[in-house]
Amino acid sequence: MSSVFDAQHERFSTGAGFLAALDQSGGSTPKALRLYGVEESAYSNEAEMFDLIHQMRTRIITSPAFTAERVLGAILFEQTVDREVKGLPTAKYLWHEEGIVPFLKIDKGLAEAADDVQALKPIPTLAAQLDKANANDVYGTKERSLILAANESGITHVVDQQFELAEQVIAAGLVPIVEPEVDIHSSSKAEAEDILRTQLLAHLDALNDDQQVILKLTLPSTDGFYTSLVEHPRVVRVVALSGGYSREQANELLSHNPGIIASFSRALTEGLSATQTDDEFNATLDASIEGIYRASIAG
Repeated sequence: MSSVFDAQHERFSTGAGFLAALDQSGGSTPKALRLYGVEESAYSNEAEMFDLIHQMRTRIITSPAFTAERVLGAILFEQTVDREVKGLPTAKYLWHEEGIVPFLKIDKGLAEAADDVQALKPIPTLAAQLDKANANDVYGTKERSLILAANESGITHVVDQQFELAEQVIAAGLVPIVEPEVDIHSSSKAEAEDILRTQLLAHLDALNDDQQVILKLTLPSTDGFYTSLVEHPRVVRVVALSGGYSREQANELLSHNPGIIASFSRALTEGLSATQTDDEFNATLDASIEGIYRASIAG
């Protein structure tokens, strides 16, 4: 492993803070921009849309509130990795200028629902994305599936697929974020989490001693439910997604799950607006980061 990887691994596995999710993709970008106060009438094509979301992300990344003192890492969309911040490729800027560990979202979105889950779509560009990650000093990858109900067959399929991909990522010298999200609105959420935990533990137990993953999970219905995953030797860290909860709700739930840190997206940017002055923007972001940081270190 490279010295960069070793330093990133030490930082991410032992540091205090949280993982910022700045990886909205083509499908979720219009909503992210609307919440930021940028309507679809402000752009006429996809290229202009991605220019605007990069401006938003750059404003966040370069804010005096967004530092390694509280932010351990950031998940980036591929087009963000392809672009620059202050004259440097974004991932390299984060690590070399800010000491924040970069991750790359590699999934291509969700397949149609079957057996109460949405599995990963095929990733035909996987090899090129992993090469790009390594060339940009990226530490790990992120890949999201969605569990809609407590269907054992569906959940088993999602976890099998996630770990098959994870082993390819590990073989490329990167650390995968395995993200089988459970829908917070599911009427069988707690039962789905029980099946999921069983499947995750079985796959973790089957990994070799030199293979490790990060788990990104929905905040559980029962406090401390994922402690066995937090403590597993094949797990670098367990991070939690906000999943549609407000930032206040997500922080409260997170604070009751020791050992788990945040990896929030919408909850992180809640309250930010393109019309805010820099002082207003930075103050809002600072308050958001401080709340998420405090909830992440509560355990």
